[in-house]
Amino acid sequence: MAKRKLKKPTFSDQVRSAINKSGMTIYRLAEETGVEASVLYRFVSGKRGFTTATLDKVSKCLGLELKRPKTKKK
Repeated sequence: MAKRKLKKPTFSDQVRSAINKSGMTIYRLAEETGVEASVLYRFVSGKRGFTTATLDKVSKCLGLELKRPKTKKK
């Protein structure tokens, strides 16, 4: 049997996961960030992306930061 490669989650997948795990409702996140709840709902459901400005607001509210993964030394 061949090994299956696990699909790495996209950055958007990781942000969606962080929103879901935050325990915040979409309504509260909208209030905290100033982003319309409808925009957040469409993003979380995978129907649209975020602008960088929206991503900045959401990630700041959730305490997210972008980090480069550690690379393996050869």
